[in-house]
Amino acid sequence: MLHSLATSPIRSVPTPTEIQTKEIAVDHVSVDGLSIGFRDEEGSIRHAVKNISFSLARGETLGIVGESGSGKSTVARALMAYLRPGAQIMAGKVTVANQDIFQHRDRALRSYRGQTAALVPQNPLSSLTPHMTILAQLREVIVQNSGVHGPHVDQRAIELLERTGLPEPLTLAKRYPHELSGGQRQRVVIAAALAGEPELIILDEPTTALDKTVESQVLDLVAGIQQRLGTTLVYVSHDLHVIARMCQRVLVMRDGEIVEGGTTEQVFKHPQSTYARELVQSIPKLEVSAHMSDPNSPVHLCARNLRFSHNAGGHRLIARLMRRTSPAPTLQEISFDLGRGTTLGIVGESGSGKSTLASLIAGALAGHDGRIELDNTALSGLARSRPIEQRRSVQMVFQDPLSSLNPCHSVAELITRPLMLFFGMTRASARARACELLEELELSPDLLERFPQQLSGGQQQRIAIARAFACEPELLICDEITSALDVTVQAQVILLMQRLQQDRGTSFVFISHDLPVVVRMSHRILVLNKGCVMDNLTPNELIDGQGSPYSRTLLAAFRANASKNTASSQRNPQNVN
Repeated sequence: MLHSLATSPIRSVPTPTEIQTKEIAVDHVSVDGLSIGFRDEEGSIRHAVKNISFSLARGETLGIVGESGSGKSTVARALMAYLRPGAQIMAGKVTVANQDIFQHRDRALRSYRGQTAALVPQNPLSSLTPHMTILAQLREVIVQNSGVHGPHVDQRAIELLERTGLPEPLTLAKRYPHELSGGQRQRVVIAAALAGEPELIILDEPTTALDKTVESQVLDLVAGIQQRLGTTLVYVSHDLHVIARMCQRVLVMRDGEIVEGGTTEQVFKHPQSTYARELVQSIPKLEVSAHMSDPNSPVHLCARNLRFSHNAGGHRLIARLMRRTSPAPTLQEISFDLGRGTTLGIVGESGSGKSTLASLIAGALAGHDGRIELDNTALSGLARSRPIEQRRSVQMVFQDPLSSLNPCHSVAELITRPLMLFFGMTRASARARACELLEELELSPDLLERFPQQLSGGQQQRIAIARAFACEPELLICDEITSALDVTVQAQVILLMQRLQQDRGTSFVFISHDLPVVVRMSHRILVLNKGCVMDNLTPNELIDGQGSPYSRTLLAAFRANASKNTASSQRNPQNVN
């Protein structure tokens, strides 16, 4: 089932304070002097959120922005009366619809979560049960939160999937979470959140895994529900374009505190704090950057006539016995060359086969037809069956960092293990190198003692990047690695990767739905649609519209979204709490 968020012991001590805002007549959501801390191994309390206060009227939309680890997601989860393991309320109160939500217990809390308030989390895999089909999971949510029963439950489930823009919802409903792309999983979670038509929806980076065409559909869907039901929205994101489009007001957070607040237009056009100005200036633009490596370098990685289908192989006999048709191929006749020390960007809508292609190259999936070669040597099978030097030289950073980081291992173990395995380092020297890698990614060495679940989404992603960099790979496959990062850290990671490429000749396969980032990183861009290559272009050719109609559609969708976001920020009401 879609997991319920568990409560943690808390104590509520009201200490209301107001940020620089004016009164609103009726508060639907009120956060007064909220402080949340984590207890470390030495028993000391470290504040994740410090004295946060804001209020929202019914039907209002608030955006919360800030760098990874600023406390955005901690505040979002507090609105669901949920705290991460090891966290506790130090002071403050959260009220929704005149109810102190931390006083809810058992049945009242279950009713609150889903019927009154719903959360769309950043990592959809944290909310989906791997051994249940999508349809089975939606059935449970619908019965519990919407009161629909009998034959209408399945109809309602398919309707919710259709409303989030999922293709072939009848087919996808029968699949398991691992058989869906990251973007498809995210839309399933959004569909589940909408099942009970809640009064308050908290969206924690809900579109990071979505391409721009689907993102626009989802944002329009959420906006339509808000208009129809008067839903209150709290939107947590590092994507300032999305915040500008969706939110009337915005709070800028850093180090657990609010550093600036006001209308979206005021904060984005005339930021008062130094940090807010840095955020606005770091928004990526659709422009080609100069590359230092040689785009005509010898071929490092090549694919020829690559084909792959999920549920193929040994499952074909079962499919025949059960009279099921063979699954549609996920990849069809994929061919490309990647020069040494260059970057191949891969773009396409959710479900186009981007992550499947990356997983085959990295050895996270096996069973393809056709050829993949690295330096004229076959690159096939699962990673664990490949020679150890090939395992070191080909690394991948996955889209969902929490699913790729062992929850039983500390950050220190995650980064030092490959250093000791591949380079024979002592534990002390590996730890010193781990500290250097964290500092390069602007992470504190103090994080070495934490576990993945104790980190923010952006911190988890940077730990995954550090672990991959520790192997000093010759080929690094990046699957949406900047989607969970705020724009300032995103720019820093891109510069770090470009420096690694220049200094070591590292080759990259860079997958993203964020066109400005792909254009900035790539020497060539592969455009996929339904498992087929539509174009293989230079960044300039893509921007100039020289590709296929499909590529021009992707480009137009990005430009239309940027235009719509700007227009929306100018239309947003000026009511400031």
